[in-house]
Amino acid sequence: MKPLQLSPETAMKLAEKLKLPLEQILHMPQHILIQKMMEIEKKEE
Repeated sequence: MKPLQLSPETAMKLAEKLKLPLEQILHMPQHILIQKMMEIEKKEE
């Protein structure tokens, strides 16, 4: 599985929002990352 195609800024913002280390974000499968982002959006609404 290839690493996610994220810009450094995006990866840092995600790490901050998900409260996870940057390395973990970069090695996370894309579908899990998208799922976590959707959970955050629901909480913010």
